Amino acid sequence: MKRLYDEKEAWGVEERKSRQDRLLARMVRLGYQKSPALRKILDANKINPARIKTREDLEILPVTSREKLVEMEMQKPPYAGLENPAVAIERIFTSPGPVYEPHLSETDDLWARAFFAAGIGPKDIALNAFSYHLVAAGLTFHNGLRKVGATVVPSGTSSSQIQVQLIRDLNVTAYVGTPSFLASIIDQSKELGFDFKKDFRVKKACFAAEPLLPSLRQRFEKEHGIRTFQMYGATEVGDVAYECCAKSGWHICEETIVEIVDPATGKNVAPGELGEVVVTRLNNIFFLLRFGTGDLSRLITKKCSCGRTSFRLAGIAGRVGDAVKVRGLFIAPSQMKLLSAKFDGLPLQAIVSRKGHEDVLTLRVENINSQVNSDGWENNFKKIFKEICTVKIDVLEVVEKGGIKPDQKMIIDLRTW
Repeated sequence: MKRLYDEKEAWGVEERKSRQDRLLARMVRLGYQKSPALRKILDANKINPARIKTREDLEILPVTSREKLVEMEMQKPPYAGLENPAVAIERIFTSPGPVYEPHLSETDDLWARAFFAAGIGPKDIALNAFSYHLVAAGLTFHNGLRKVGATVVPSGTSSSQIQVQLIRDLNVTAYVGTPSFLASIIDQSKELGFDFKKDFRVKKACFAAEPLLPSLRQRFEKEHGIRTFQMYGATEVGDVAYECCAKSGWHICEETIVEIVDPATGKNVAPGELGEVVVTRLNNIFFLLRFGTGDLSRLITKKCSCGRTSFRLAGIAGRVGDAVKVRGLFIAPSQMKLLSAKFDGLPLQAIVSRKGHEDVLTLRVENINSQVNSDGWENNFKKIFKEICTVKIDVLEVVEKGGIKPDQKMIIDLRTW
């Protein structure tokens, strides 16, 4: 029986590094020729592109945060000048900001490795509960599932009741989505009189976009007999890492260079130390070097018992910076400031908490003028918030004037990781 998806997963450490170094050097040389934005970054830092020959050389470049990328794309839409105009773009995705990301179909093979590691194959019928609308997850996961031979049910973000019906009627065996949504589907099945473990065939689940809490993993595996796997990526750089059956970290994708850096300096920390996950996706279409994800993790260099030889991430330990992910979508201070400006400088603050296994977004606004609480104001405010930030407000709390201090954070995350 085939143990690995392809031979790349078994490359030796030095062979992998040698191949990645060659691809990196080629990417930087090509990017300097084709991308005015990358050329500007290198010239501003007095870096000859020929100096970037290995992953260690990346350290002389600045880290580009998501906030910085949004700013760059606003100044030079749609791709901040980081794209290769000589290559035809197959598809374009977006994420809140907005950030526009050109993608090639080559990314599909990489997610296929994640699904193969989870044991998904030709005998499976997989429910893909990620959105297919503009964001990358739905379509790229769909194509990755097809690469391993699975039949895909493109359910997207349909209601939990519809998902239950699909799982029952189509004999679904695998789930791809967020852990909180699977918990909602299971709860809905109970309300409809089903026993999820006995009445349904779902035995595998691949999660992304939000953390899989230990208590939720235990519930899925112990109570419902579902083997769970975590996947990690970002719209800006595609897939980054995935979990195997050993459950001892997330294998870093072969076409991706991951650094763990000190957020204050951008310098790499020692293996095993906590730092920010910084990603360089090796490709010839979008020359984004050293993308700072804002996630905190550690690097595991010990070989995994599954037979894969890549280094691994030790999960996500939290966030650095002010951007916060809610139900798989980021909210950043820049978006909050834009929203405030649309309402004449209205003081506001977002608070993210968790109820059970689901994120709860509370937005606090000051009652500073007659518009607040007027007829239709709340619905209009929520509508514009969703247009800017994509995610929906769960609770809108109006506080008295002065209730939000100018020195307070615009976004507060009360969740524990």
